[in-house]
Amino acid sequence: MTATAPVTKVTYTSTNVDMDAFHRAFDAALANIRASLGKHYPLFIDQKPVEGSGGGEPITDTSPIDTSVVLATFAAAGPTQVDLAVKSARAAQKTWAARSWRERVAVLRRAAELIRERKFDLAATMSLEVGKSRLEAMGDAEESADLIDYYLAQVEETNGFSRAMVPMTPIERNTEMLRPYGVFVCIAPFNFPLALSTGMSSAALMTGNAVVYKPAEDTPLTGLKLYEVYRDAGVPAGAFNFLPGHGSQMGDAMWQHPGTDGVVFTGSKEVGMRIYHGLSQRWVKPCLMELGGKNATIVMDSADLDAAAEGVMKSAFSLQNQKCSATSRVYVHRKVAAPFIEKLLEKTRAIRMGDPTERDVYFGPVINAKAVGRWEKAVGQARTEGKILAGGERLKGGVFDRGHFVAPTVAQLPLSSSLFFEELFVPFLAVGEVASLDEALAESNKAEYGLTAGLFSKNQAEIDRFFDEVEAGVCYVNKRSGATTGAWPGAQAFTGWKGSGSSGKGGCGPWYVQQFVREQSRTVVEG
Repeated sequence: MTATAPVTKVTYTSTNVDMDAFHRAFDAALANIRASLGKHYPLFIDQKPVEGSGGGEPITDTSPIDTSVVLATFAAAGPTQVDLAVKSARAAQKTWAARSWRERVAVLRRAAELIRERKFDLAATMSLEVGKSRLEAMGDAEESADLIDYYLAQVEETNGFSRAMVPMTPIERNTEMLRPYGVFVCIAPFNFPLALSTGMSSAALMTGNAVVYKPAEDTPLTGLKLYEVYRDAGVPAGAFNFLPGHGSQMGDAMWQHPGTDGVVFTGSKEVGMRIYHGLSQRWVKPCLMELGGKNATIVMDSADLDAAAEGVMKSAFSLQNQKCSATSRVYVHRKVAAPFIEKLLEKTRAIRMGDPTERDVYFGPVINAKAVGRWEKAVGQARTEGKILAGGERLKGGVFDRGHFVAPTVAQLPLSSSLFFEELFVPFLAVGEVASLDEALAESNKAEYGLTAGLFSKNQAEIDRFFDEVEAGVCYVNKRSGATTGAWPGAQAFTGWKGSGSSGKGGCGPWYVQQFVREQSRTVVEG
């Protein structure tokens, strides 16, 4: 299937807009969102407000840019509200699934339209709540709408996942259908709080499932905005339930509930594997997971070093390395290590850091104090094992004193360092020297993760070997706009291998939606 790009759009790696007009609209949206901060919000089950109980303290949603700014407070769901939400979803799902696939498509298409209509407010919310730059936040909003449209096209092109089959006798009619499972629990991460939430939930909804949705604890306000989009688009009461809460208090209750028919999850490998092993008890249930990455970029001696340095810098430090696809390790051929590192450091030092809601700021805060702690631990280890080439210090003064700001850090390390293999999700880049492509591929493949990978080389034989031998689902060669990042619906399927995924079929790709449905063969013998 093909996807046609709109005339003007912001993606993670490109901009084709009037930037002055863009920033004026973004400024207006920021003012609008800031004027509404500080409110309290309940859960929404069956489109009714519900206060939490048994789920611990309410969630206080603060901005990582300035932790004194309370964006909102939210009720925290406990097991009682989880039970109510799953039962509500089961009741609503039968009626929702009974609608024609064309009716469901129309509702979800309206949701995509609403996201585009509200994209500046949505992007401004994410900039404040996550610490995304303006362009990064708008890319998240744009991708959300494009994900819905791309997935809807898959439903339409397959006639609602229905096809006639070969008759074995003249009097029989055989049809193959894909039918919904029932109720999916959708557990979302903080880093792409709209796009990943939308991609997972919309695929479930358009195929006739109902959803119980838990946004990340750090980003419930963006999750609420998605709930409002679905509600206003016409998703019926009970088909999408909004359950913010503390994972330790209500997460297990969601996937362990006997009324849960499947789970779609983006988050850590540790949590994902626990869900995967515990979900299926009486029978096997679908468990669709994207579990992070430790993504390598290989820079060979034939590479365009300026392109390689720019591509690595962008993938390592956009969104402060808090992307599952971010470049977090580099294997550079020793013949070009010195000039490559010089160029990388030059581009890293030129990054504009600060409040990411401001125009032209590229690098903002990490999401919370735990992330700061992981960064500090990695920096301490790197000082012992190797050499810090850039960064390595907390950012201080002015806005930096009010939020979770750390410097983009580059460390040169021995290949034996565990920092080449541990997922950190902070702006820390490990660089190591290799003698050959053989060594680079071997080191890349040692990691338990296999999400994205990048190569810079002008040698076609090296490019062919890279694609054939690297153990990753999303592979890029010579991508200056982002060495390992920038996947987009219909352009690159976002598929994790090994410890980065569970099904071998990823979001943004042509086989993702089919995972939310199961086959039913129908034979009618006519009289």
